Amino acid sequence: MNPPDQTLDARGLKCPLPILRARKMLNAMQPGQRLEVLATDSGSVRDFQAFCRATGDVLLEHTAEGAVFRFLLSKAG
Repeated sequence: MNPPDQTLDARGLKCPLPILRARKMLNAMQPGQRLEVLATDSGSVRDFQAFCRATGDVLLEHTAEGAVFRFLLSKAG
């Protein structure tokens, strides 16, 4: 898979900051572009799922490696 268009390092931030910063970055992106988000808040999994349901952006994948959660989002078209 191609690398993401942008990466947001939200490690160490608590809800709602990872979502708010991701929204700001996605708003500046073109439809179809992909944003990678790195977060350590354990609630971020459900937060990003709900965020994508609400915005129409697509959660392409999410993984966890140790305490770091990685989300790959695609800007809605």
